[in-house]
Amino acid sequence: MVRLAHRTTPLEFVDPQLEASVSEGLAAVERRLHEVVESNDSFLTEAASHLFKAGGKRFRPMLSLTAAHFGDPKAEGVVQSALVMELTHLATLYHDDVMDEAAKRRGGPSANSRWSNSIAILAGDYLFAVASELVAELGSDTVSEQARTFSRLVHGQIAETVGPPEDTDPIAWYLHVLAEKTGSLIATAARLGAQFAGADREVVEAVSEFGETIGVAFQLSDDLLDIASDGETSGKIQGLDLMEGVPTLPVLYARVGEDTPDRLRELVSGPVAEEDLAEALKLLRASSAMDRARRLLDEYGARAKSIALSLPACPARDALVGICEYMVARDS
Repeated sequence: MVRLAHRTTPLEFVDPQLEASVSEGLAAVERRLHEVVESNDSFLTEAASHLFKAGGKRFRPMLSLTAAHFGDPKAEGVVQSALVMELTHLATLYHDDVMDEAAKRRGGPSANSRWSNSIAILAGDYLFAVASELVAELGSDTVSEQARTFSRLVHGQIAETVGPPEDTDPIAWYLHVLAEKTGSLIATAARLGAQFAGADREVVEAVSEFGETIGVAFQLSDDLLDIASDGETSGKIQGLDLMEGVPTLPVLYARVGEDTPDRLRELVSGPVAEEDLAEALKLLRASSAMDRARRLLDEYGARAKSIALSLPACPARDALVGICEYMVARDS
């Protein structure tokens, strides 16, 4: 089995030709990122390239390029649509960091902490503008697809910000938020890759459904890592979501669980103080809330795997199955 040697993309290939093709496509996306963000204003270029120069998994373009192998991966529009997806994702990160008041992103200072909220917002807006120019070159249908996706992203962000309406199941609401905010863009990345490659309509729909499902699974896996990882292995700051009061899946289960210890319920009712973090992590790790969260992650992984296995047999299908297996077992 061959691991794709591009940054930290979580995909393993059993087919060297598929690996070489996707690696070549990702290298093209990387080159184009540098080219399209270039501006006559050197400061804007620096601010807008801040995040992608810091690295990242490039998961969306990777998935797009892999999905293209259900058709002709060399077809016109495949690389450009993958580029549009990554630009859109990067733009949302600038805005997310402002909303979350995040000081760090990808191991370094966030744009808002390095410069200001205004600069971060404008840099994100610029990336959206660049993505819009590029998507316009792909045709009106793709423009509509991008607009629908962006609408879902905004709906998801608003839903997360305002929280669930009264008498709404908080778990169901959270999964809805993840599908809108995270799953939608990953779904569109897979869809466009297959679509521009000329894949059959049934395949295009299936890879889109796969993308949304695995996107939700990816976030659920992150939720578990925040609590279960040792930090050194995962590269994540242990318990960061807890200290910031982010209601991740294990926390939501702990809040509503009938068997949740009173002390744990008290600790996760809001942001966890740094002096209480070790206790909160210990109690959460031993709780049924973690077991329930793991089971739900397994369910999403199994669902995505089932979708992948419904696709035509080929190395690309095997790669998608590998993503599912990685997602439920990842430690980084």
